[in-house]
Amino acid sequence: MTWDDTTARATLQRLFDIAIRAADPRAILAAHLPERPKGRVIVIGAGKSASVMAAAVEDAWPDADLSGLVVTRYGHAVPTRRIETVEASHPVPDAAGEAAARRILALIQGLTADDLVLALISGGGSALLALPDGGLTLADKQAVNRALLASGATIQEMNCVRRHLSAIKGGRLAAAAHPARVVTLAISDVPGDEPSVIASGPTVPDPTTFAEAQAILARYEAEVPAAVAAHLADAVEETPKPGDPRLARAEFRMIATPQMALEAVAAEAKAMGLPALLLGDALEGEAAVLGTVLAGIARSVRSHGHPLPAPCLLLSGGETTVTIRPGTPKGGRGGRNSECLLGFAVAAAGAPGVWALMGDTDGIDGSEDNAGAIVTPDTLARARAAGLDPRLSLSSHDSYGLFASLGDTIVTGPTLTNVNDLRLILIV
Repeated sequence: MTWDDTTARATLQRLFDIAIRAADPRAILAAHLPERPKGRVIVIGAGKSASVMAAAVEDAWPDADLSGLVVTRYGHAVPTRRIETVEASHPVPDAAGEAAARRILALIQGLTADDLVLALISGGGSALLALPDGGLTLADKQAVNRALLASGATIQEMNCVRRHLSAIKGGRLAAAAHPARVVTLAISDVPGDEPSVIASGPTVPDPTTFAEAQAILARYEAEVPAAVAAHLADAVEETPKPGDPRLARAEFRMIATPQMALEAVAAEAKAMGLPALLLGDALEGEAAVLGTVLAGIARSVRSHGHPLPAPCLLLSGGETTVTIRPGTPKGGRGGRNSECLLGFAVAAAGAPGVWALMGDTDGIDGSEDNAGAIVTPDTLARARAAGLDPRLSLSSHDSYGLFASLGDTIVTGPTLTNVNDLRLILIV
């Protein structure tokens, strides 16, 4: 194959699309459904994929007596016939999400052992399924979310805190459905695919404690409302733990994961005659730092043929963090993928024959309109010619501004799935 800019861009876009299709609920969900129960089927759910997952259930069970409610992000709803969809805010919860959570909790009250609760869980569910515990308010939870999002905390740490501020997360939802059978179909968007972390684990036991949640807030010096600090200190009722009898009939089925998507991309690349090296599905850390590391590997391939010779594809997944330091200029725009990619571009320093695409498989990188962006060998040169300073854009967290100015953002719209971030590096 003759590689030029057009071919490289098209190849990366094609492979990104392959990853998204590999996690499309409309193609994969039906194979994971349980047998139908003697009693009722109540479908509930939360996440960016919840609505399309509900539609897939309806298609798979066209004659079943289904009812229920799922909550998804604004702009992510699809038409459903028997299962209601509500839209709410992400990543900071709003009143619509709180009201939906209350209704979902009410729907599963008074069930019997013959009934089935089918829980459709995907990334984003933590913010979308917001039901404050005890005397906490929605405003309290919003403040905590904002503080954690800016702190640099990992998704595991953020969701530990969220579980201990919620009346529905950390296994509480499944406990409320007892003695009904609960089957969770989940799409993982978290490094390690830990069930208790995906949407803060509303249907699975919570191995963490109030004390751990307190320690996380202290570690990041997160400023939270006094009511939140008091709630965690009081630790009145722990979340359901492993072995809790109320969760004995709760089953968890993973239907799509980052690893599955990466393997689908690697298989497609191989079919194209392009060797692929999977660096891992759970790479974490500060976004710009990871970008620098990945650029170092790409340059090693280009200069030394290690860890494999060019042409080749380097693949990775996971979820990075972006820490907003005190004194950082306000107004910067960009999500973790575009920031990781800009860190990659600066460190790659215009190395010839190196292209990269990094994006969120849900189609939304942070709060912008793009899934991610693409870097080419002449990205830095084009940026400087346009009067942009890549290093300044990186330090001010304005990666979106730079890539949008160059016309290099990747815009897919909501993909209705979410298996976390995908990083594709092509070296020729």
